This record gives sequence, structure tokens and C-alpha cells, in this order.
Amino acid sequence: MTSPDPHAEALRFLSAADPRLAELIQTVGPCRLGSAAQTSGPFHTPGYFEAIVESIVSQQLSVKASDTIFGRVLALGGGKLLPPAELLRVEEQALRACGLSGSKVKFIRDLCDKLLDGSLVLDELPALDDEVVIERLRRVKGIGRWTAEMFLIFRLGRPDVLPVADLGIQKGMKRLHGLRKDPTPERMVKLARPWRPYRSIACWYLWRLHETKK
Repeated sequence: MTSPDPHAEALRFLSAADPRLAELIQTVGPCRLGSAAQTSGPFHTPGYFEAIVESIVSQQLSVKASDTIFGRVLALGGGKLLPPAELLRVEEQALRACGLSGSKVKFIRDLCDKLLDGSLVLDELPALDDEVVIERLRRVKGIGRWTAEMFLIFRLGRPDVLPVADLGIQKGMKRLHGLRKDPTPERMVKLARPWRPYRSIACWYLWRLHETKK
């Protein structure tokens, strides 16, 4: 027995709201966002702490390089990420030996410090509004708005996030609307207005569009 599609209502809404997006949805098929079949997105680990550490590790790296370095960090804990207090006790040289840059070591340690002193409580995030989650995460050195938005989409399952700084979304929107150049953030917000309150799901399709060859 197959489970009902959790995105069925969103897909009906988006298809009715935007003919171009309706055609893309028809071509790509069901949305896999948040499912076991999910094949894209920056977070592969189960916990919030692990996901944020992985996002720091992956900054400005290829997927292959990021996976290799993060695997070495996990190996420090026998295949699991050390808890914040224990990770703080790991010598910087050992972290650098995993392939982390000096700045990323500082970012991860700042995250651990904030978790331990209570200035960031990850278990509170699911109950907070999107912008508050972004503000809380950006308190951590090395965490910008894009990383926080990816956390909202892929970890908290928020349905109405539009990451205007994401290259794939910019390129996907350009192709979808036949634009001559990448849209500005302001134009992206305007073009995506009909997709509310399901912009995250629309973005998933824009990523698929960007990944396909012309």
C-alpha cells in the first residue's frame, strides 16, 4: 500500500498558480523533498548539530571533498560526530589533519561554545518562525543566510522558503521564465509571489530544472 503524497496539495496549488511551473512539475514528476528518495540538498546527517557541522565543512568545497573531510571528522568519534563538549577538547591540529581550514575549525568551535552556553538551543528551532530560525543560526560564526535557509528547507521541512542567493534557484528561474540574464533578488521575490505558501517545493523543481541539460 502506497503512502499518500505529502506534497499533493502543494503541487495542485502550484500547478494552478503558474502554467510554466505546472509543465515543469508534469515533466519532473513527484516532489521528493524530505523523502528517503531525496537525492539533493546539503544535509545528509540525521541530527541538527551534525547537519550544521556538515554544512560548515562543505562550504566552498565539492561534494566529494566535503564528504571525505566530514568522514574524517566523524572518524574522530568512531564514525559518529563527537558531542559539542568532546569536540571542543579535540586539538586544533587533529581537526586540521581532517582537512578543515583554520577558519572552519573556529566556526565549529564557536557552534559548540554557543550550544554549551545555551545561547543557541537547537531543539527550540522547530517551534520558531523562519526568520527567527535564520537569526538564531546566524549567531554562529560562518553560518550565513543561505545555510540557514537550507536548514529550514531540508531539516525543518519549512514549505515557503525562497533562497534568492542560491545559484541553482537563480539559474532555474532564469530558464523557467526565459530570461536573458539571472534575475535580481527583488525580481525573484516578485516572480515567486504566486508560489506562496509553497516556495520551497517550487524551488525543489527549479533545482531539478537547473540540473538538466538544455
